[in-house]
Amino acid sequence: MSGKVQSPPDIPARCRNVVAAVEDRKAINLRVLELSQISALADYFLICSGNNERQVQAIVDAVVEKLRAEKVRPHHVEGYQPGRWVLLDYGDFVVHVFDESTRAFYALEKLWADAPDVTAEFVK
Repeated sequence: MSGKVQSPPDIPARCRNVVAAVEDRKAINLRVLELSQISALADYFLICSGNNERQVQAIVDAVVEKLRAEKVRPHHVEGYQPGRWVLLDYGDFVVHVFDESTRAFYALEKLWADAPDVTAEFVK
């Protein structure tokens, strides 16, 4: 058998890059939830907010740009317009960027309350 075996991606390192990107755009109330032990959906949810639709879109743009530099593209993007809740699905992790009122309404942290909050492991 010929060919090079690729090593699996370093998902925590990619999540740290997402955290850096959202922090650069002054995201509010960042949370990183580890879902790997409770769901097959993804290993991590990264959840943050912006003050308005324009900031939400700027945060999303920063994440996409940062990961594109690593040749990583989202499998799916949803909600960019109107920018109240944008979901970036990268397979092993999902980035949720909300405006504050939409985040309060959907309360993902409460919905996924069984998921450990590992934010401290990812924030500088």
